[in-house]
Amino acid sequence: MRTVDIRVRMSARSIEEPNRVSSRLELLFDLTFVIAVASAVSQLAHTIEAGHASSGVMPFLQVFFAIWWAWMNFTWFASPYDTDDVVYRLMTMLQMAGVLVLAAGVPAATEGDLRTVTLGYLLMRMALVAQWVRVAIEDPASRRTALRYAVGISVAQAGWLARLVLVESGVLTGDWLLPAFIALALVELAVPPWAERRGRTTWHPHHIAERYSLFTIILFGESVLAASTGVDAAVRKGWTWSLTAVSGSGLVLMYALWWLYSLEPGGEALAALRHRSYLWGYGHFGLFAALAALGAGLEVAVAQAGHHTAIPPVTAGYAVAAPVAGFLVLMWVVHAPFIRRSVVRHTGPLVGAVAVVLAPPAAPAVGLAGTVALIAAVCVVVTAWTVVSHQRREVELRA
Repeated sequence: MRTVDIRVRMSARSIEEPNRVSSRLELLFDLTFVIAVASAVSQLAHTIEAGHASSGVMPFLQVFFAIWWAWMNFTWFASPYDTDDVVYRLMTMLQMAGVLVLAAGVPAATEGDLRTVTLGYLLMRMALVAQWVRVAIEDPASRRTALRYAVGISVAQAGWLARLVLVESGVLTGDWLLPAFIALALVELAVPPWAERRGRTTWHPHHIAERYSLFTIILFGESVLAASTGVDAAVRKGWTWSLTAVSGSGLVLMYALWWLYSLEPGGEALAALRHRSYLWGYGHFGLFAALAALGAGLEVAVAQAGHHTAIPPVTAGYAVAAPVAGFLVLMWVVHAPFIRRSVVRHTGPLVGAVAVVLAPPAAPAVGLAGTVALIAAVCVVVTAWTVVSHQRREVELRA
């Protein structure tokens, strides 16, 4: 039986550490994000069903940024500095508590009440600051980088708290809320490049790629939940062609997109192009947000097919098509220009995105079920074409 050390001196782990995989604590950490993502997705779905899709997108993206950024910062910290001792575990568990507090505040945040979300974010970020301070104390070689991280994160968090105070006092309202969020988000994004100018952290490329793949599974889980909801409704209220087709097509769509994402050799690419890691890592915000929004879109489609919402089929179709198109485009943007031998370097995903966007206007003729089935079929073709093209290219390279 493996015991946990009370304290292990924190020092940078090797970039070439063999067989580096996600720890059990990291998997537990991810579990709390299932709740946070589900809360954000559910709120977006309710907003779309109420006919206010345009006003629901920005609150969703803002909340999702907080979720994604907290997860990503922990992931890139854990890769070089995971000691798995008692202190490290306690600090990580404090971050998990912050995630759950943030998740509880998502519904209120969409109505303009930012107190609970900000408190949850504060818990997550201050726990990470404590981790960086520990690195500065225990690892002299990484001290300057660690202190820069601690200072940068603290300054950004002070900005979020100031924003909350200004909102609560009525000083910051209306059109100024979004610019304030964007400015603070840019400060957050600037912290890692600024901190690592004095020394790069020794994150493990294959470990990072695996962690990103695991987070995509969390996001795909929202699509599975939407399909399961459709099956449950059909069982309880009677099978209908529309519900069956939407649920089945949603599953096929999820399979195709997961397959397409899994084709990219993330670990090998990060190992060869460490200097481009920011482009790869930051670019995944759009990819992840698109997958989360797809879960909301499929939830809306299932509700429309089951006659639980009055929105038009075209609107429900775009709730699915828009995030799918965004995912396909961003798959190309994130990988093709920056990763040598990228699987999606050709224009297949871009052509597929155009075809997906053109599908919803056909909803009056083929119905919502036909529209979702058409979107799924396009993604299957894109994935199959990408797989075949990749295999041919590999054969040519070996010849």
